[in-house]
Amino acid sequence: MPILQAYRKLSDLALVAKAKAGDRPAMHVLVERHTPRVNRLAQQAMGNVEDARDAAQESLVKLCTRLRQFRGDAQFATWLHRLVVNTCRDLQERGRIRQTEPLHADERTAGEDADPTRASALGDLRRELADGLARLSADQRAVVVLRDVVGLSYEEIARTASMPVGTAKCYVHRGRERLRAGLEERLGSTAAASGVPVAGP
Repeated sequence: MPILQAYRKLSDLALVAKAKAGDRPAMHVLVERHTPRVNRLAQQAMGNVEDARDAAQESLVKLCTRLRQFRGDAQFATWLHRLVVNTCRDLQERGRIRQTEPLHADERTAGEDADPTRASALGDLRRELADGLARLSADQRAVVVLRDVVGLSYEEIARTASMPVGTAKCYVHRGRERLRAGLEERLGSTAAASGVPVAGP
């Protein structure tokens, strides 16, 4: 639709203003624009494919129903990240975490990695990383994902997770250390040489 093409050129704040006024195409484009990041954050935070799907869907519903609560004090993406993190935490507290599936499926084809031994090792590493994230506290898991997956600064994490910057840095450091220790213990030198993002600065 031509109107959607025009709306896709608008900023988040412009779309929010229109959506708050009842403009349905603006809401459509806002959801369309941010759905991939919502899905990615939920997948990394929940540790289970079905729970991640539930969390993402619930977060997008809340985006539509709670948009009027966004006052523009922070970037829209920061507000939305906080909404997703809180939704994931709520679902975890309600005991809906099954922790029975890998964090995400390996969607590469055989042609992209012809070495079956290496492919198997990488699959094992992904499963161990998913299990490691699931064993972290909800706060540690949230800040590690926001830092190493979403790429937020510590200041952005502090605003998103509603905690001091120092606490965010502490949680990221402790979460990474727990992940690294668990991976090295269970996978040995494979984890140490893997270059997983949780070993970053």
